[in-house]
Amino acid sequence: MARPDPIPSPKASLLRRFRRAMKWLALLSIVIAAIAVLLVARGDDGVHIHMLIATALGVGLTVLLGTGLMVLSFLSSSSGHDDAAGQSQHKDDR
Repeated sequence: MARPDPIPSPKASLLRRFRRAMKWLALLSIVIAAIAVLLVARGDDGVHIHMLIATALGVGLTVLLGTGLMVLSFLSSSSGHDDAAGQSQHKDDR
């Protein structure tokens, strides 16, 4: 019986790093959204539940989207795909 390769493929390794980072970023966005809701609730006595829900969703998803895109750009840069794209453009310019 063949033994599995102990070295994971670069694609699987990159996907695992992305998932691990997104788990931490999801936790971070939940914490930041909770802080934003607390600040909004403390600021005014006439706050409705709809405003708190909108604040939580707006802040949480915005933080998650922004940090997720940054993680994708860092992972793309570290994987070497950006270097290959830059080299093909320089060949066309000559």
